[in-house]
Amino acid sequence: MSSLSDFAEITQADVLLAPMTWLKVGGPAQNVVRPRTVDELRAVVRCCFENDIAIRVIGEGSNILVPDDGVPGVVLRLEGDAFDYVRVDGATVRAGAATLLSHVISRSVEAGLAGLEVLVGIPGPIGGAVKGNAGGRSGEIGDVTTAVSVVTGKGEQHTRRGEDLTFEYRRSSVNELVVTEVELTLQTGDAEAISQRMRKLWIMKKASQPLAFQSAGCIFKNPRGLSAGALIEQAGLKGTRVGHCEVSDRHANFIVTSEARPPTKCSD
Repeated sequence: MSSLSDFAEITQADVLLAPMTWLKVGGPAQNVVRPRTVDELRAVVRCCFENDIAIRVIGEGSNILVPDDGVPGVVLRLEGDAFDYVRVDGATVRAGAATLLSHVISRSVEAGLAGLEVLVGIPGPIGGAVKGNAGGRSGEIGDVTTAVSVVTGKGEQHTRRGEDLTFEYRRSSVNELVVTEVELTLQTGDAEAISQRMRKLWIMKKASQPLAFQSAGCIFKNPRGLSAGALIEQAGLKGTRVGHCEVSDRHANFIVTSEARPPTKCSD
């Protein structure tokens, strides 16, 4: 049986997680492990499973809130060439899970491939985007996702596709511990026309969302047939501030954090 000390070269202890998140708040991780290959990732996961060590995954931290008292066990951080890449083959795009969604969108648009441009402005890496079926009124990433490679909590690796891969509003059937690669099937089109459509959507989002502030995007799911942001605004909470966190006065489903803040606190 392996131990965490076997991975000392890729492990850092007592690492503050706040700088790794978009909200810039939260306490330290007991250990942050940065695997350099998929095989090394699987070995770390197996070690944690065998030794009953709690394990979590962090990408760009665009949709998480880290507790002030920190995170015990291991936090996996995927980065580097093994997890950050985009490969275009005809209408098929394959991307490592740590690749920023914005980069995958840019590459696909440059290649004259349509389907991802509707996701412009959504932060974070593509692995998390697929796991949570990121999207908006114009479409969701599940609409174009055809395969997802994963690693389970026991360190086993396999690929979900076909009937084994389903998507719903802000969720998917991808419930394994780690996503390592995503395969997308897009539609060929005119690169300039796709780019113009993307720019139009981006302008509309900038006009209605507080993209210049620290946030984690929309906080609450929309109830069926309703808007969470509209409900929060109707409750009179738009602009409400607690400590260094505030309900955005531009879009009530965004909670933004200010620059002038204690390093690990989100409320008084």
